[in-house]
Amino acid sequence: MSGSSSIAVDFLEAGAGPLVMLLHSSVSGARQWRHLMDDLKADHHVRAVNLFGYGKTPPWPNETRQSLDDQARLAEAALPANADNICLVGHSFGGSVAMKLAARLAGRVAKLVLLEANPFYLLRQAGQADAFAEAMDLRDCIKKFGALGEWSVAAEQFADYWGGAGSWRNMPPERRSAFADALKPNYFEWDAVMDEVTPLAQWARLLPRATLVVSDPNTVTPIREITALLRQNCPMWTYREIAEGGHMAPLTRPDIVNPLVRSFLRSPLGAD
Repeated sequence: MSGSSSIAVDFLEAGAGPLVMLLHSSVSGARQWRHLMDDLKADHHVRAVNLFGYGKTPPWPNETRQSLDDQARLAEAALPANADNICLVGHSFGGSVAMKLAARLAGRVAKLVLLEANPFYLLRQAGQADAFAEAMDLRDCIKKFGALGEWSVAAEQFADYWGGAGSWRNMPPERRSAFADALKPNYFEWDAVMDEVTPLAQWARLLPRATLVVSDPNTVTPIREITALLRQNCPMWTYREIAEGGHMAPLTRPDIVNPLVRSFLRSPLGAD
């Protein structure tokens, strides 16, 4: 389906009630939310957006650097007309987009859920040099091999970094091919997440008090340190740790993640 503006945006939707918009992680697409959509559709109107280059949403143009605001405007185009009291849920890159979208929409967002969000630029701002360098190493790999068209090399590094060593090796060949192809939009997503400049302290004022941050304490170092920075600067938010599943838990362990999201969205004050 298409949004209400001139931006062509593809999304999945289900249910009726208060609006929940879901923003997927890199490589996944809107279909990553199928279980959560099933969990929420009884009492929410759910729209899961395909960001640039996923589903039927057009790819990002090669000649332009992408920004988080570009992705946020895309998602905004998928909102129903005059939508209010919106709930946003974002995973990884989708979490960074959800933060930007919530800021754009100001008081129209009632609740925000960040599942291992990846605003890596905050590490640079905070002087977390080692963690930022780790993220930049992955970024440089995607940029280098993506530019060469060697997507399987980039995909192996990406899959093993986020999913754990051996993730690529354990995929069947057809899954590897699909994964490498789905990685292509990530080439531009790195620009969006690294070029952002909103100061960390400003997010506490821009985002709703009813914000839930979910993370695995054993996740990769950059995400772990981003979560610590958010805790320090936005102590009024709600923080929940999941015992297992790592960065990809919203996909691999929806049985753990989805009840936290559902409970937070259904509670009057956003408290779990």
